[in-house]
Amino acid sequence: MVKRALISFSLAVAGGVFLSRFFSAHWKKGKVSFSQPKSFTNWAGNLTYSAEKVHFPKSTGKIQILVNNGGNQRALGSRHSFNTIADSRDTLISLQSLNEIVSLDKEAFKITVEAGMRYGELAEVLQQHGYAVPNMASLPHITVVGACSTATHGSGIQNGNLATSVSAIEFVNAAGEQVTMSRQKDGELFNGAVVALGGLGVVTKITLDLVPSFKMTQVVYRNLPMRALQDHFVEIMSKGYSVSLFTHWENQNINQVWVKSKVEEDVPAIIEPEVFGAKLATQKLHPIESESAENTTEQLGEVGEWYERLPHFKMGFKPSAGAELQSEYFVAIEHAYEAIMAIESLHEKISPHLFVSEIRTIKADELWLSPQYKQTTVAFHFTWKQDEEVVMQLLPLIEEKLAPFNARPHWGKLFTMEPKVLQAQYERMEDFRQLLLHHDLEGKFRNEFMEKYVFGVS
Repeated sequence: MVKRALISFSLAVAGGVFLSRFFSAHWKKGKVSFSQPKSFTNWAGNLTYSAEKVHFPKSTGKIQILVNNGGNQRALGSRHSFNTIADSRDTLISLQSLNEIVSLDKEAFKITVEAGMRYGELAEVLQQHGYAVPNMASLPHITVVGACSTATHGSGIQNGNLATSVSAIEFVNAAGEQVTMSRQKDGELFNGAVVALGGLGVVTKITLDLVPSFKMTQVVYRNLPMRALQDHFVEIMSKGYSVSLFTHWENQNINQVWVKSKVEEDVPAIIEPEVFGAKLATQKLHPIESESAENTTEQLGEVGEWYERLPHFKMGFKPSAGAELQSEYFVAIEHAYEAIMAIESLHEKISPHLFVSEIRTIKADELWLSPQYKQTTVAFHFTWKQDEEVVMQLLPLIEEKLAPFNARPHWGKLFTMEPKVLQAQYERMEDFRQLLLHHDLEGKFRNEFMEKYVFGVS
């Protein structure tokens, strides 16, 4: 075990003007000076939360007091969701001040952290002790709990979403009780508790399974013909430990193929000069080619640590496009090329409003509300220009094209799918409702999003 150690994380220093804008100026290196801001938005600024109060507790005890005070409440992580999943009618409980390492079990390969810990800060601590998490999302700026609660993911046919690394959680339920659930103790019920969308209560601690630290390279290939995906999709997506395809849905072309590969110490990495017609890039690139590549993790085959290659963006720099909107849909991998062509048929409507689109793969799991529940999936991610009216008109068109493949949307991003259609995609939805009712019978942690998409109340 290691001693409990505070990880001070100053967004003002790490992210400069951009991060102070998108993660708000309410942070003051370890403490917050107020609880009732005039306006409180998500990181992209497209959503203003409707809660009357925002609290920033520094201990589980303070969270219990807040919960016992009553009213409708929701927990808030790094505010990276683009919809109202984290909103509350009354009170938001921000977890940003709870960002400490609780324990590191070196023999069991497990680490327990508080709920406000972000992947970028966690990764550096793990590396110091020779450990790693199996995968990371494209942004290291997000909180571990928020990412796992919504089944956020990286890429890799053999890699599960981030929630699959969770082996235990601790949360405060509606009665103010401190509850611990684990894979070992709670079995199948635990599979329902990990991707809980904030519905069980306020998660205060989370335990992750670890792997030994490893090194990686990252290379980018340019201009892969989409037709190559028809017969070689799995082969292409298996070219590395993690592979991402970036496209603007123009000219049936994949603009960039990002290949992240594990490498052994002192063993030269083998880098192919070409992949099915796509040529190896000779300069560092941003997925949005008009943006500075300075913001992205190192490429060109340079060997580095796992946490410096698995994300697309560096911790201390602007992630993605910044002022943007995001949506994402998951389809079983056997329908990958058909789904790609279905989306491509909308290219004239989609392309003018996109920054970029990313295609990834995620391994199947047993988590009840995971989009990968019992199916390895291909993910279609859209980074939109920030014109919400236009985007919300385009999403039904994409959803209609993907309907034959039983697409599931990302829980924390924009979608317009009918609740009954979404609920039908999850065979354990009723079991999940019962689990929520067991810990929150009166609906203290429910909001409009949960009522609509989980309980089916319009």
